Amino acid sequence: MKMNIVITGATSGIGKALTELLAVENNVFAGYRNHDLIHERPNVTYFYIDMKDRKSIYEAAEHIKSKVEKIDILINVAGCVVAGPVEVLDTDRLREQFEVNTFSHIEFTQKLLPLLENGRIINISSMASFGNFPFISPYCASKRALDIFFNALALENHKNIKVISIKPGVIATPIWKKSVEANIPQLEECIEYQKELEFLKLNALKNTDKGLNVSKVAEFVKKVAYCKSPKSSYTIGKDAKFAQILSYLSQDIVNKLVKFALKYRINNFK
Repeated sequence: MKMNIVITGATSGIGKALTELLAVENNVFAGYRNHDLIHERPNVTYFYIDMKDRKSIYEAAEHIKSKVEKIDILINVAGCVVAGPVEVLDTDRLREQFEVNTFSHIEFTQKLLPLLENGRIINISSMASFGNFPFISPYCASKRALDIFFNALALENHKNIKVISIKPGVIATPIWKKSVEANIPQLEECIEYQKELEFLKLNALKNTDKGLNVSKVAEFVKKVAYCKSPKSSYTIGKDAKFAQILSYLSQDIVNKLVKFALKYRINNFK
């Protein structure tokens, strides 16, 4: 029997791979923001959603509710990266980070809750949720907040909704190139941190082609989606598992290790 699955951020990266994979056997509602990235597929119904626009989120949810009476799985994928030293971060950009990565998913989920009874919510979080990554603190904090709010939803709801957080390590997707382009004006203004931020930029561009294969991550998410009794949290990739282990240590030890590793990588980056 086909399931009804809703996916945000469905036209690139992990969202696109999940849409292609899950639409083979299910009805997929795929959220997009850029119409040029749509490729019509069997069993896929595209809907417009801008995670920065509350009206758009409301209309997307109402559109889906007009099409189906039941959602089996909601997969929250859409996201962005805001980077920079905390001491010069523009708080408007910080609010935008939380708007896209956290608040929009809460609001969209709230509006779909009547259709999610006995269903599942899968959030594509990040190893950044463990919080030990300098110069991308907005991204780390937004993903951590996402995990905290949705874990609370799992504890509180009366609708038997299972909530699952998937925390991948670095995935080879376009998000890295996009994040560099979005942050360049701010990064170039930080003269005091030029060496660190140049490394951050070049490493992000390198991540576009390295890291976990996006199709393998999609296969993993599919396995979790179909699992009879999934866990509440999963990490994927050696880097994500290492970040999880680090999170068990005292903050002082973690800080020393991260500072040493950052200095070493900057001096030896190729």
